[in-house]
Amino acid sequence: MPKDPPAILKSVSVNLPFGMGGATWEADPTEQNAAWELYIELVTRIAVQSLDAQQGTVREALSSLYTLFGTTRDILRKAGPKVGASRKSVGGIAIAVLNQGLRPFMSEWHPRLQAWEAQNTGDLSPQEHEKAWAEEPTLRAELENLRQELATYAHALAVISGVEEEKP
Repeated sequence: MPKDPPAILKSVSVNLPFGMGGATWEADPTEQNAAWELYIELVTRIAVQSLDAQQGTVREALSSLYTLFGTTRDILRKAGPKVGASRKSVGGIAIAVLNQGLRPFMSEWHPRLQAWEAQNTGDLSPQEHEKAWAEEPTLRAELENLRQELATYAHALAVISGVEEEKP
């Protein structure tokens, strides 16, 4: 049996990732819809799932994270100015997550991984070459830290969209 659509929220309080603290405000339907779209994009990516040392590649995870920039911009552009740009708005939270969380991570790790990948002479598969990189375990550990922050973001989006309850 289909569930009833989420009720329109009057007020939401969420904890935010990347040291942004928390926020409380009245979410409107535009923000709820944008939060839902951002939530779905986020939770269906490899980058927000635990990446065991023997699973996948860090390249896949970085590529998945990179696509969040374009997807987030598209969702916010489509939603329009009603999603806001302040920290007490879906738009502002999404922009801060990109600029304060993802951008510094990607700016550090993307060029380092790219430089290592360029050294592959073809004797190893991309996955084998990646595993031979001395920094690969460090990148995986930092991906896990980032994943935990993004899980906080995902929960905030779920609360804003009305599909999850606030944590006590």
